[in-house]
Amino acid sequence: MSASRSSGRQPEAETIRASISFPAGDYAELERLAATMKVSLAWVVRRAIEEYLAKQQRRSTPDNREG
Repeated sequence: MSASRSSGRQPEAETIRASISFPAGDYAELERLAATMKVSLAWVVRRAIEEYLAKQQRRSTPDNREG
């Protein structure tokens, strides 16, 4: 992975390996995206998770709560 594709976060001291299942069509799309971007499928999934978690964190901050 090149530095330009990095999320800017420091690498975690510990990583956990997980086995997950995807619908066949989603997996094929992830493979296509990874090939297009010239990165690993794992990189695409990690990036998507980072973005999802950041979005959820923004939603849970007091400034973004409805009420």
